Amino acid sequence: MSNFWDYNVWSFILIIGALLGSLFIANMLKKALPFLQKSLIPTSVLGGLTILVISFIYKLISGNVLFNEAAFGGNGMNVLEIVTYHALALGFIASAFKTNGGKITKRRSVEIINTGVTTVSTYLLQAIFGLGITIIASYVISNFFVAAGVLLPFGYGQGTGQALNYGKIYQADFGFESGESFGLTIAALGFLSAAIGGVFHLNLQKRRGKMVLSSRTDGSLHTDVYEDPNEIPMQESVDKFTVQIALIVMAYLLTYFIMWGLGSLLPGMKAIIYGFNFLLGVLSATLIKVTLNFLNKKGIVKRKHTNNFLMTRASNFFFDLMVVAGIAAIRLDVLENYWGIIIILGFAGLIVTYIYNRIVAKTLFGDYAEEQFLTMYGMLTGTASTGIILLREVDGEFKTPASDNLVYQNFPAIVLGFPMMFLATLAPVRPYICLLIFVAYFIALNVFLFRSKIFKTKSK
Repeated sequence: MSNFWDYNVWSFILIIGALLGSLFIANMLKKALPFLQKSLIPTSVLGGLTILVISFIYKLISGNVLFNEAAFGGNGMNVLEIVTYHALALGFIASAFKTNGGKITKRRSVEIINTGVTTVSTYLLQAIFGLGITIIASYVISNFFVAAGVLLPFGYGQGTGQALNYGKIYQADFGFESGESFGLTIAALGFLSAAIGGVFHLNLQKRRGKMVLSSRTDGSLHTDVYEDPNEIPMQESVDKFTVQIALIVMAYLLTYFIMWGLGSLLPGMKAIIYGFNFLLGVLSATLIKVTLNFLNKKGIVKRKHTNNFLMTRASNFFFDLMVVAGIAAIRLDVLENYWGIIIILGFAGLIVTYIYNRIVAKTLFGDYAEEQFLTMYGMLTGTASTGIILLREVDGEFKTPASDNLVYQNFPAIVLGFPMMFLATLAPVRPYICLLIFVAYFIALNVFLFRSKIFKTKSK
C-alpha cells in the first residue's frame, strides 16, 4: 500500500506539471519579449528548450540527470519518452475524428492530392540527403550507424513523436547507441529550421515588396462555427468535452488491441507495429467515426457526438505536450560524439526542404504560392501547427486554400508515405538498396506531381 506522500504517487503528476509549467512560462516569455515573437519559434518548442537548458545546467552542477531523480520516480526520462509516444497517437486520433465540411471541387481535389504528394516527396528528399550524408560519414567515423540519416525525414517531416519511435527502433533492434536522443535532437533542429527559414523568407520577400504581412497580431485561432446543428448539448449530464476525450481514449484502446493482435501474429515485427501507433490510431478513430455516422443515419443514435472545435483543441493539446516532452527527453551528454553530423544533417534538411517546396509552390500553386510554400515548409520542418504559424503571417484569416490543403492532404500522404516508413526499418541492413529505392520513388512521385507540366496537352 502506497502512502499519499510517497514519490511514486506524485512522480507522474510532477513530470506533467513540469512540462505544462514550462509551456506556460514559455508562453508568457513569448508574449513579453518582442524578439521571441519575431522568431516564430512555437511556444511548445520554447518550453521544451527551457527544460532542456535547466536539465543541462543541473547535470553540470550535480552530475545527475534531473528527471531521473527520486522526486520524478527515478526513471523520469523514460516517462518523458512514454508521454511523447502516446501524445503523438492521441493527437492524430483527435484530428481523425474531425469531419470535413462541404464538398470539394475537382480543382481543389487536385491541389489536395498534389499537396499530399509534395509531403511524401519531401520526406523522400530528406531521406535521400540524410542517408547519403551518413553513408559517407560511416566511412570517416568508425562504428558510426550508417542509417542515422533516415531519422532526418522523421524528425523534420513528421516531428518529435516519429523521430523518437524510429530512434528507439534503431537503438533497440540495430544497436544505434543514443538513437532516441539523436532522433529527438534532429526534431528539435527541425523546429529551429522552421523558424530560421520562415523568418528569412518573410523578411526577404517583404524587402522585395512581394509580400504584405497579415494585419493579424493576436495569433489566436478565430473559428466561426463552434457547434454544428444536431450535436449533443455542450453541457448536459456529461460535458461535451468529456465525450470527446472518451471517444479519443476508446479509439486508442481499440488501437492497442489491434497492435496486440498484430504483434501476436508477427512477433518479429512487434517493434515496428507498436511504432505505428499513430497510424493504427487514425484507422481506429475512422472506424468509430464511420460507425457513429451509420448509427446517426439509421436513427439509432439521434445526436452527433463529435465536435470539430473541441477535437481541434484536444489535438493541439496533445501535440504541444508531445513537443515539450520530446525536447525535454533529449540527453545532450550522450550526443557529444555526434554533434558535427547532427549539425550537417540539420543544415541539409533546412536547405533541401526550403528549395524543393519553393519550386513546387511556385510551379503548381501560382494563385497562392507564398501561402502554400510557408505552410508546407513549416509543416515539413516542424509540425502542422508550425505551418499554420507561418501561414498566419501572410494569411491571418485563412482566406487561401493553403490551410485546408494542410488538413486534407493527410490521407494521400499516409497512403503514399507508408512504403517509406517500412523501408526505414530496412535501411540499417541494406542502406545502398534503400537509397536507390528512395531515389526511384522520389522520381516517380515527381513525374506524377508535375504531370501537368511534363505531359502538356493542347487545349481546344
